[in-house]
Amino acid sequence: MPTITTLTLYPIKSCAGIALQAATVTAAGLSHLHAHDREWMVIDSDGQFLSQRSHPAMALIAPALQDGAMTVQAPGMPPLLVPTAPLDRAQAASLEVTVWDDHLSAHDCGDDAAAWFSRVLGQPCRLVRFDPAARRLASKKWTLDADAPTRFADGYPMLLISQGSLDDLNRKLQAQGRTPLPMNRFRPNIVIDGVDAFEEDFLETLRAGPICLQPVKPCTRCPMPAIDQASGEIGPDPMDILLTYRANPRVEGAVTFGVNMIVREGNGAVLRIGQDIEGELAF
Repeated sequence: MPTITTLTLYPIKSCAGIALQAATVTAAGLSHLHAHDREWMVIDSDGQFLSQRSHPAMALIAPALQDGAMTVQAPGMPPLLVPTAPLDRAQAASLEVTVWDDHLSAHDCGDDAAAWFSRVLGQPCRLVRFDPAARRLASKKWTLDADAPTRFADGYPMLLISQGSLDDLNRKLQAQGRTPLPMNRFRPNIVIDGVDAFEEDFLETLRAGPICLQPVKPCTRCPMPAIDQASGEIGPDPMDILLTYRANPRVEGAVTFGVNMIVREGNGAVLRIGQDIEGELAF
């Protein structure tokens, strides 16, 4: 039976992920120790989000969670402690931020965090936290008009990839004498095994106990899979191989790898490594 093999939480958008043994499912994505997926984000002086697309070294910014706090580390820097307890909205300073086409208010995390991230990234920037009062929804074009909240993720609450899909890509890379790639190049929240390569593309729903997830949109791929998540350096890039067989007419021929998902049932339930899952195909 198919099983969950990896769960990864990305507390800070475009920074390193945290591998988990178990994670709570919320409508807006995975959660652990009261910290949520993409709950924090780094912005420039104009409020525009920063990512590995322009700052590959963000891959080396590594958060770790404890009760009530998140420790953030980067090479050559002292650790930064970021509180994770709910903010007092009356006292929290707000900033206007931009995530792709969305403009919303976020809570500023203070001057110490701003100085730390500015030093790491070599430009003025600030760390912000998602305002729970803000409303940001995934595209209803793909959710079939369902309200699917998300925080600072690119567009959807969760990303799923099957191990078979990565194995298929790596066989093609190795056939050309190239090095196979780890799954973290594609930054999924959930990895499953025990299904055929790209079977996730054809799932109607995915069930794990009381949780029902629905794949809604193939994940289009930008240059980020070219960034080595262990070194923060660019290369090798799998895009040329993916272009030969993963152009998807559903998204105007863009390359896709993995599926974006929303939560249909099970808000507040827990996913675990090794948990059996049931997939219903959309045929």
